[in-house]
Amino acid sequence: MMNANKKRALGRGLSAILESPETDITSKDISGEFVVGAIANIPIDLIETNPFQPRDQFEEDSLKELSHSIKEQGIIQPITVRKIGYDKYQLISGERRLRASKLAKLTSIPAYIRIANDEQMLEMALVENIQREQLNSIEVAISFQRLLDECNLTQEQLSERVGKNRTTISNFIRLLKLAPEVQVIIRNGQISMGHARALITIEDTQTQITIANNIISKDLSVREAEEIVRNLNKQPDKKAEKKAELPEPLKASKNKLAYIFGTKVDLNRNEKGKGSIVIAFKNDNELNRILTLMGESTE
Repeated sequence: MMNANKKRALGRGLSAILESPETDITSKDISGEFVVGAIANIPIDLIETNPFQPRDQFEEDSLKELSHSIKEQGIIQPITVRKIGYDKYQLISGERRLRASKLAKLTSIPAYIRIANDEQMLEMALVENIQREQLNSIEVAISFQRLLDECNLTQEQLSERVGKNRTTISNFIRLLKLAPEVQVIIRNGQISMGHARALITIEDTQTQITIANNIISKDLSVREAEEIVRNLNKQPDKKAEKKAELPEPLKASKNKLAYIFGTKVDLNRNEKGKGSIVIAFKNDNELNRILTLMGESTE
């Protein structure tokens, strides 16, 4: 059984939810063999999978190891289900244990029986997975985002639920802004969370992908990846440099136009001779004055 210090470390995590009277309802049991609120061995074929399960990848070797442990030791930690009909249950949390139990050829599994609405069910499944399963960084980020969006939680409330500080939560959620190709790379474990955090500061998605592939092919460390990104961000804007390099005669012409029109004038030209002249004005009166000087008028 979880000790008091562990409960405090988890905040209002899964342990608090499971012990809450709001999700442990025994007065209105749906008719069936087992009573809501009980821990009972339930036939596996009566349990539906959780449609809100945030995790969709389970390592085969890890499942086989757990399956072997279950054969030897049994289920140490019950799964959690909700009752949805006569002898019909839906998984809330513990899909990895349920899958491993099926591999072990078990016909029943110990389970907490709860009643929960869809939002409670989603929150319980997400919190349980974040705290107790080895989700990859993208799955954790998606789980955090779903808790914020679908369970209407603030980041402060989410921090309390999962026992993680707001900065950590924010860093995970920011991963979802990366290019989809980069997210797949992170999800496959080809680069680490540290690498991913370095890539977040790059706005161009193609550059993100290129650097991510370089990290993989060259087996770059997080520090090396951070150095590449720092150097990239320090590079001056080449377009801005070209824009500033005007020949002296054009600079003189720009100043002459500014004097004639009595306002700021920008004259830009690229290496091929293509460019633009921009004459600034503050209001309609100033625009009309400039047009008059040019032999035109809005009046």
